[in-house]
Amino acid sequence: MGTIGTAESLESQEAPEPSKPKGGKEMDIQIDITDTVLETPRLILRPWRESDLEDFFAYASVEGVGEMAGWKHHESIEVSRAILGDFMSHKNVFALAHRESGRVIGSLGLHPSWANEDEAYRHLKVKEIGYVLSRDYWGQGLMPEAVKAVIGFCFDTCGLDALTVGHFSVNGQSRRVIEKCGFRFVKESRYHAKQLDRDFNDMKYILIR
Repeated sequence: MGTIGTAESLESQEAPEPSKPKGGKEMDIQIDITDTVLETPRLILRPWRESDLEDFFAYASVEGVGEMAGWKHHESIEVSRAILGDFMSHKNVFALAHRESGRVIGSLGLHPSWANEDEAYRHLKVKEIGYVLSRDYWGQGLMPEAVKAVIGFCFDTCGLDALTVGHFSVNGQSRRVIEKCGFRFVKESRYHAKQLDRDFNDMKYILIR
């Protein structure tokens, strides 16, 4: 096991849109990353481009990469093309470009959070992060590097109060990423991955500014 990914990644096309909290202000805000570029020692986080299609398909078509995050690996480049179009139109998912190779090796998105419906947290401006990394780059500490850059962007530039993230209980590598980035465990819930027709234990975390 070793996939770095979360159930809430946009690539799954399954994450439900949260309903507006009853009796409270809707705190989910839209973040447009169109003009945003974040740099780390080994990565450049930037908006997706049409020219990224082959790199996207190269990692998303590997069996086991998507499955640990709840989505089926891409069986054709047309699947990747459609989801790449969603990334570009939603404007809330970063491409992770590897400085040394120049290739796009993963994604990191900002999505609606379960905390928007939770009585304890729905007063906060909060987003859920979801991420996936190419199997070729597992175990190198790249995802904590990317997540920490996005945490800084969300808190310092976007003015968010909190971020949430989750991982399936079988995904220990993603758990280690989350812990390294300072998130606090909140609760466990059941998640049904429609593409896989399988239920998972979904471990939910929060990081408050």
